[in-house]
Amino acid sequence: MSIQGLLEDALARFEGGAVAVHGAGRTDAGVHALGQVASAQLSTTHETAELFRGLNATLPPDVRVIQVEDVSDDFHARFSARSKTYRYVIRNAPVVSPFEYPFVWHIPETLDLRAMQAAAALLVGTHDFACFRSVGNEVKDTTRTMTRSDVAVVEPGLLRYEVDATGFLRHMVRAITGTLVDVGRGWRTPESMASLLAGRSRGDAGATAPPQGLFLVAVKYD
Repeated sequence: MSIQGLLEDALARFEGGAVAVHGAGRTDAGVHALGQVASAQLSTTHETAELFRGLNATLPPDVRVIQVEDVSDDFHARFSARSKTYRYVIRNAPVVSPFEYPFVWHIPETLDLRAMQAAAALLVGTHDFACFRSVGNEVKDTTRTMTRSDVAVVEPGLLRYEVDATGFLRHMVRAITGTLVDVGRGWRTPESMASLLAGRSRGDAGATAPPQGLFLVAVKYD
């Protein structure tokens, strides 16, 4: 069952009837969410503290509610969002721990960090990101504003790509990450990012990175 379905079932116990839960966005199978936000309209008189305890007592242990808040009637987890932060984690070492494997993309060969950083920086600003959307995505407006795009070393052998934007296309962060890894491998230059954006062709960009290294970190509101 989806996380949305689990939350709806848990909230229905308090509400005494069906509840519609709206998430800030969908995550692909295998992607992790550290800061997902969901909203629902309830008529229950239970305090938020009671909902917090009750939901975590009902949900399976791999799904946790971090906070419950009262919001205005016009708040919507998806449509009220102003920006999102995603993080992609790469284990760049000969061997990856089996305990870490479900949460990273393992790349054993050495990557050129500076080249990846230079390429990532070129994405900051307002651009048409059509070249990084999944094939078959029918979204008409592919222009987004990216306020942060950087690659950093968390610890020796562990790289983190972190990005903030007003919105994301389906598979956009994973496609960007796959392209950045191409740059790190020396398969394309950092400067090629500009021509990819101008060309708008998904086939010209890198492969879509695997889902397990991606985390939705935060959703920001006014």
